[in-house]
Amino acid sequence: MAWAEAQYSEYTANEIEARNTDPAWVEVRDQHISYQGAKEVAEALKINSTLTSLDIGNNSISKEGAKAIAESLKVNTTIKTVNIGNNNMSDEGAKAIAAALEVNSTITILNIERNSRSSMWDSISYDGAKAIAGALKVNSTLTTLNIEGNNIRKEGATAIADALKVNSTLTTLNIRRNNIPDDGVKAIAESLKVNTTLTTLNIGDNGISDEGANAIAAALKVNSTITSLDIDNSSTSDEGTKAIAEALTVNSTITSLNIGRNHISDEGAKAIAGALKVNSTITSLNIGWNDISDKGGKAIGEALTVNSTITSLNIEWNDISDEGAKEVAKALTVNSTITSLNIGRNHISAEGAKEVAKALTVNSTITSLNIGDNSISKEGAKEVAKALTVNSTITSLNIGSNDISDEGAKAIAAALKVNSTITSLDIGGNDISKEGANAIAESLKVNTTITTVNIGWNNISDEGANAIAAALKVNSTITTLKIETNSISDDGAKAIAGALKVNSTIASLYISRNNISGEGAKAIAEALTVNSTLTTLDIERNGISDEGTMAIAEALKVNSTITTLNIERNSISSIGIKAVEKALKINKTLATLYIEDNSISNQWSKSVGEGLKMNRTLASLGNGNNSISEETAKAVEGPMKMNSGLTSADIRATV
Repeated sequence: MAWAEAQYSEYTANEIEARNTDPAWVEVRDQHISYQGAKEVAEALKINSTLTSLDIGNNSISKEGAKAIAESLKVNTTIKTVNIGNNNMSDEGAKAIAAALEVNSTITILNIERNSRSSMWDSISYDGAKAIAGALKVNSTLTTLNIEGNNIRKEGATAIADALKVNSTLTTLNIRRNNIPDDGVKAIAESLKVNTTLTTLNIGDNGISDEGANAIAAALKVNSTITSLDIDNSSTSDEGTKAIAEALTVNSTITSLNIGRNHISDEGAKAIAGALKVNSTITSLNIGWNDISDKGGKAIGEALTVNSTITSLNIEWNDISDEGAKEVAKALTVNSTITSLNIGRNHISAEGAKEVAKALTVNSTITSLNIGDNSISKEGAKEVAKALTVNSTITSLNIGSNDISDEGAKAIAAALKVNSTITSLDIGGNDISKEGANAIAESLKVNTTITTVNIGWNNISDEGANAIAAALKVNSTITTLKIETNSISDDGAKAIAGALKVNSTIASLYISRNNISGEGAKAIAEALTVNSTLTTLDIERNGISDEGTMAIAEALKVNSTITTLNIERNSISSIGIKAVEKALKINKTLATLYIEDNSISNQWSKSVGEGLKMNRTLASLGNGNNSISEETAKAVEGPMKMNSGLTSADIRATV
């Protein structure tokens, strides 16, 4: 085994083996695995000599299960990655893991995030953090530590800070969402003044106020190794932001800064903008989800006219309207480094979109533009469409959720007939009906560069689906198509299925959340018997039931390309899963199967387990939220031991 993942279910070591004799990854996430199951996994780890990654996260192994896993890690010499997050392991479990780290010499990545599923009493508090910190003082192999979403508070953060002063191998530390007050943040900041190996620090979502931000800023003035800093989702206002901005004027190593989701208004934005005028290392800046209005937007835009290093800018979800958008657009006419711009979820109307569109006619570096979730309407879409007829660099465009309607979709479609660079287009959630879908479909018949199209969350109905299907019969470049949530019934599904019989490029199809029943599923299944390119099929949240599932299962017996299948939430019972069992005995390519939230009972796991005795390729199995008991999960253990390909298994026990 090369990867064992046990998450949130009553999957046990036996189930792991039931699906794999030499897997690269065994995932049983969300299965409510208890400490008994964890103990079985631990016993296997003591003798296993090939497993390199263990993921037993999102379960209920508690401190007892964590102790068992920890003991196995003291003798195991191959595991390099361990995910034991989301398990209610408490401080006792953390202490056991820490003890293992003091002697283990192979683990490089450790994830113990969110160990507070039922209450804060089950989380890792400062006592557990102190133990982990103690281990960091002697461990010489761990490079990545994720302790996000616990309750380490000031004392735990201080202990970790002390460890950072002597540890010389840790490069990535994630301690976000840990109720760390400013005093704890100050301790971390002080350690950064002497630590010379940490390059990535995520300390966001800790309620960091200006006091903590000031401390971080002071550290950045002397630290010369941190390249990525995340202090998002905190309580930093303009004062703290100004301190960070001042640090950026002297810091020469930070390349990525995330200060989104704070309380930054125009004054803070202006300070950051001022720093960008002199800073020459920042390449990625996220200042989204704040309270920046047009004044701040204008300042950012002005900075972009002189900054020559920023390549990615995210200012989404602020209060920027057309005036701010115009200034940013103006900057794009002279800036030659920005490649990715996200101004989605603001208050930009057709007027602002028009200015951005004009900038695109002269800008030659922007490759990704997200202007989704604004109010550009059909008029703004028309302006963007005009720009696309001359722009030769944009490869990814998101104008979803903008109420562009059919008229706007038609304009975009016309542009796609002449544009030769767009590869990804998102026009989802735009109130597009069959008319707009027909126009898009016609453009896809002649466009030779688009590879990804998202027209989901509209109302194209069967008629629109028929048009898209007709386009797929002649289009030879689209690899990913998203048409979920579009009121498509069996007729539309049959049309898409017909296209799949002749199309030779579509690799991923998302047709979930529609009204497809057994008949539509049968048509898709028939297509799978001849299609040789589709690798991912998502038909969750339809109504395919057992009849459709059995047809899909039969197709899997002959299909040799599908690697990922999602049939979750489709009212499938154990009858349908029995058919899946038979298919798994024959299929040699399916790597990921999602069948969560159906009506599957205990019998399902035994059936699937039987199928896995002969299957050697299934790498990920998701079947949470059914009616599986721990006893049933254990019954699958044997077959899993025989499977040589399973890398992820989700069979969460719910009874």
